[in-house]
Amino acid sequence: MNFASLPDRRADLDPHGFAVSDGRQSLTNTQLLHRVRATAHRLRDLGIGPGDVVALKLTNRVEFVLLLFGAWRLGATITPVNPSMTDVEIARQLDDSGARLLIVEDGPAGVADGVATLAVGDLYEEATPPDQEPHPDSSALALLIYTSGTTGVPKGVMLDHANIDAMAEMGRQALELGPSDRCLLILPLFHVNGIVVSVLTPLLAGAGVVIAGRRFDPQGFFDLVEQERPTFFSAVPTIYSMLAALPDDVRPDTSSLRFAVCGAAPASAELLTRFEARYGFPLVEGYGLSEGTCGSTLNPVAGPRRAGTVGLPFPGQEIRIVDADGTDAAPGTDGEVLVRGANVMRGYLGRPEETARVVVDGWLHTGDVGHLDTEGYLTLVGRSKDMIIRGGENIYPKEIEDVLAADPSVLETAVIGVPDEKWGEAVVAYIQARPGLTVDPTTLQARCERSLTGYKRPTSYVVVDAIAKNAVGKIDKASLRAAHAAASAGS
Repeated sequence: MNFASLPDRRADLDPHGFAVSDGRQSLTNTQLLHRVRATAHRLRDLGIGPGDVVALKLTNRVEFVLLLFGAWRLGATITPVNPSMTDVEIARQLDDSGARLLIVEDGPAGVADGVATLAVGDLYEEATPPDQEPHPDSSALALLIYTSGTTGVPKGVMLDHANIDAMAEMGRQALELGPSDRCLLILPLFHVNGIVVSVLTPLLAGAGVVIAGRRFDPQGFFDLVEQERPTFFSAVPTIYSMLAALPDDVRPDTSSLRFAVCGAAPASAELLTRFEARYGFPLVEGYGLSEGTCGSTLNPVAGPRRAGTVGLPFPGQEIRIVDADGTDAAPGTDGEVLVRGANVMRGYLGRPEETARVVVDGWLHTGDVGHLDTEGYLTLVGRSKDMIIRGGENIYPKEIEDVLAADPSVLETAVIGVPDEKWGEAVVAYIQARPGLTVDPTTLQARCERSLTGYKRPTSYVVVDAIAKNAVGKIDKASLRAAHAAASAGS
């Protein structure tokens, strides 16, 4: 089944059934189809057709879903843009993706950085004949998801319709979803998790989607649960930590919830156990990457869940653990995590050599380190690429280090993640000054504010005489993290 035709199928099967809402509007399946047709018509009037890229710089709202299906109806591709990114970061994504149109929250239509712009309020709301029949090509590019790499340059992960079709069907089976389910979307739609787990998978299963349009608020979250009666939602460990920290007298009605998904960053077994005991519904922890269209393992919803692991492979996926020589590791032995399945990306846009290094004979080399037990449950033990995960957001130090190194006073810099109670990890920058010069942390902070999204910016700058190196002269981030932990404990 191609997602371009999913609105048509839902309208045929259950015309008056609930499809999607966001607090401002609620659409039945028939209304969803009509609005998708109208959106496709508007995009076509703007010259969008097969192979074109449409960028969405939007908050969570129904129109994001309409634009997904509207673009796919024309054979076009969507690239989501984080609304909090700087102009420099946005321009870089638009240029790399070759986007022809940027949809924004408000403002007049025009051209920015050579790309046509349109306010989301200027979409057509009524379908205008003739209708554009759904584009059926499963090899057409559906999503361009940008993720940072060890080079510090964001890369466009190419996901075609075959990828998202496979991933959503795998998710439907693994989560045991059906028409009686209702998903509450609280993660941002500029992430593949929000799109695939909280929109495409439930819609494929015949379920409905409630979009929490406002910024996540732990104080009001359970009021929304009681009002909307979802059967599941997906979130990151930081959100569950916030909810677990609510006052003891907060005792919400969670009887509608069958489970919640925990992913995007490691969660402690203690948090999972404590949360479930307090609120009465299970958290099923999973693991995946954008390069794998979101998910690769999940603790079973109905079967035995093992806290501390990220579960079993999704249906239709395989997991291998290999040593440095590429040989399969024995159960319980750590090695690199490899993934294979129809969900593995087509590749990185415009980077064939990097694609060839990461996807070898159909196996996605994740760069993550873990082991399998005798029953196939995966435990992650580390991240080989020095990635920092803050509140579920992936942060790659090289991107930040490049910004800092551009300052004339900086000789060398090393960015590390350090434990943080609220966010999981915080970003700390170690700086070594050029001989005869003085580093001004305030100047570095201003430089980061101009070039980096807020969550990527260091929370502290530590100026040192020399940055630790290992025996071969490379920066030793492991010793930096250890020294930082010791200094924090001492203070």
